[in-house]
Amino acid sequence: MKNIFRLESVADYNNLVGAETFHPLVTLIDFSTLGSKYSDHTHLYFGVYAIYLKEYDCGELRYGRGTYDYQEGTLVFIAPGQVVEIIRRNTDAPRKGWALMFHPDLIHGTSLGKNIGDYKFFSYELSEALHISERERKIVMESFSKIAYEMEQRMDKHSRKLIVNNIQLFLDYCIRFYDRQFLTRETLNQGTIQKFEKQLDDYFKTEQPKLNGLPSVSYIAEKLNLSANYFGDLVKRETGKTAQEYIQLKLINIAKDRIYDTSKSISEIAFELGFKYPQHFTRMFKKQTGVAPADYRMMN
Repeated sequence: MKNIFRLESVADYNNLVGAETFHPLVTLIDFSTLGSKYSDHTHLYFGVYAIYLKEYDCGELRYGRGTYDYQEGTLVFIAPGQVVEIIRRNTDAPRKGWALMFHPDLIHGTSLGKNIGDYKFFSYELSEALHISERERKIVMESFSKIAYEMEQRMDKHSRKLIVNNIQLFLDYCIRFYDRQFLTRETLNQGTIQKFEKQLDDYFKTEQPKLNGLPSVSYIAEKLNLSANYFGDLVKRETGKTAQEYIQLKLINIAKDRIYDTSKSISEIAFELGFKYPQHFTRMFKKQTGVAPADYRMMN
């Protein structure tokens, strides 16, 4: 049976690792100051947002389908509701790295709270972690330093705003860092787009559209062992289109070829492609091409 420890507050985590709680809704932990004692818990349920900066090889994390090796200079983002498995290889080694955690209540009613969904990396798989350069690490540490400074002050009417603003600035930098990571992995990303194309080709060559309808972004992402958000962001950066738009364009190209087969009605083609109602196919086709399927057949 899984030994799950529920982290419902930042104090829960502080107590777990032996850190002092300076603020009830946010904590910043320097693991090098805590010694080498490890918890016996192998699974952690997070009721808070968590960002880890790992600075040496100390084990593995597992979440969903992904396994992530702790590597030096890597940022991992965890959202409330996730359960992460911890696999330790060396429990005698001293800990090194940082953890920033904040409770959802900290950002309620703030700009960050309203826009937290824009930081999609909180739902990336662990294997899609952010690997930062030494220069980027300095920016991360500057952000942590400002957050720590505000946490350690006597709380006043400015404290929450300054802490939240510094967290948001840090997350905005992380968006930039991820953009850089997508660029530096261009060859790998192109390979993913090619696999994406093949998945779509294979899907429409089978009876799956009739049985299961149109392929979803999450379906394709799972086939490629990627999280839906990471996959969507990758496709957007590589093609300029959302993954859903890309699927629709692929569908239209396949539809154009099938429309040439006059032995089948437009309705039959629509059903073959996964549309439950032919009029939905007609509407999408006309939106993409400017003409209805029947008119396209007549023109060609």
